[in-house]
Amino acid sequence: MSPTLILSLIAGYFTILIIIALLTSRKATSDSFFVANRNVPWYMVAFAMIGTSLSGVSFISVPGMVHAQAWSYMAVVMGYLVGYLVIGTVLLPLYYKLNLVSIYTYLEQRFGFWSYKTGAGLFLISRAIGAALRLYVVAGVLQVAVFDDLGVPFAVTVAVSILLIYLYTFRGGLKTILWTDTFQTLAMLTSVGISVYLISDELNLGFQQVITTVRESDMSRIFFWEWTDSRKFWTQFVSGMFITIVMTGLDQDLMQKNLSCRSLGDAQKNMFWFALILVPVNMLFLSLGVLLYQYAAAKGITLPVNAAGKIIGDDVFPLLATEHFSIFAGVVFILGIIAVTYSSADSALTALTTSFCVDFLTISKYPEARQRVLRQRTHLMFTFVLVVIILIFRMLNDQSLISAVFKAAGYTYGPLLGLFSFGIFTRRLLHDKYVPWMCAWPPVFCYVLNANSKAWLGGYEFGFEILLVNGLLTFLGLLAISRQPVAELNPA
Repeated sequence: MSPTLILSLIAGYFTILIIIALLTSRKATSDSFFVANRNVPWYMVAFAMIGTSLSGVSFISVPGMVHAQAWSYMAVVMGYLVGYLVIGTVLLPLYYKLNLVSIYTYLEQRFGFWSYKTGAGLFLISRAIGAALRLYVVAGVLQVAVFDDLGVPFAVTVAVSILLIYLYTFRGGLKTILWTDTFQTLAMLTSVGISVYLISDELNLGFQQVITTVRESDMSRIFFWEWTDSRKFWTQFVSGMFITIVMTGLDQDLMQKNLSCRSLGDAQKNMFWFALILVPVNMLFLSLGVLLYQYAAAKGITLPVNAAGKIIGDDVFPLLATEHFSIFAGVVFILGIIAVTYSSADSALTALTTSFCVDFLTISKYPEARQRVLRQRTHLMFTFVLVVIILIFRMLNDQSLISAVFKAAGYTYGPLLGLFSFGIFTRRLLHDKYVPWMCAWPPVFCYVLNANSKAWLGGYEFGFEILLVNGLLTFLGLLAISRQPVAELNPA
């Protein structure tokens, strides 16, 4: 594919997004920026959330990982369902009861100032890293497909990519994003569907043959039971459940969309329908992965490998799409990855702005004109923060991005899991000033444990379940600095 064609696609795509932004950001206020005036139909939120939750990591890494991980990721997806049930029945009623804009204000009401700031700070770190990892995907693909040939440095590619997000989100915020993400989710799902069809056609497979090919492939195995296998089903399943609870239910980004619904009932309908839709969507991504490797084998294509001789899963789809597929298939791939990555990143950028403005700047105490200035400055600040994190990750990355995202979540979201669990499932109070320390040491301990688990635990390797260990250690640490409520110490 020529760089000119790809640049034209990008320019046309962002023209559409900016037009949507102009139409939806008229007379935007802080209320529309943060929670879209709490007047959004639940079905629109559910559809928009698909693109937000998947991102370019799913678009590239999930299909790419089937060669090494088979369909073990489906165990994680099954765990998602339980996690969404918990969010809909436990967390959403709590957030709506308290009428929250930032979900971390719950921690202030429950424990105090330092717990609140610790929770909000953990979110800012977690979401900034997660959003940067997701943006790294599309920036890397565009760099290889376009900008390397033009002699443009990777740093410039990243900066331009994120500034484009800033341009269509800085005024309307969530009110704009719900519309742009709806468009981008539709574009992403269409892209995946067309990709599956085109690859199947190249392999001369009809619909039933595609199902049979995927089902009979060794790469479609879901269940692994060996103790030392990081793909083992139960740890994947339980990890998926808690990953959903923390990365959706305790995350301002996804919850911000839910809080834009008209009522708790609408938010719950959105959550449950979204959960059900996510299962076949992920199955579609995994099926695409099997077909990609079948296509490469049938055409005798040499796939990229690392120094250890293992296939680099994240490079498979981009390589085939840009160098071996037809021009039309390549166009579909580029549009798909742009759609899914930006639908995740624009939402994250707005959530970061919301949390910082509400949780640290206490923006509601200012008049609307001052709020607008603070929102836009904060939005720009996080735009540059994401650029810096991506460039750092560029220097350090040596693993599958889907694994990188979840590993990062295991370290940064674990303390959030511990904090909210302690608040919801106990009645005890905390010595608030010690909370930051009790949330700081578990990630460090888990990092050391993860690095040495093979030697210390008889060959056992932690996967996504490191999140659970992190959350449990935080919970126990909080228990050590807790006290009974005064009413219980002095019963009437």
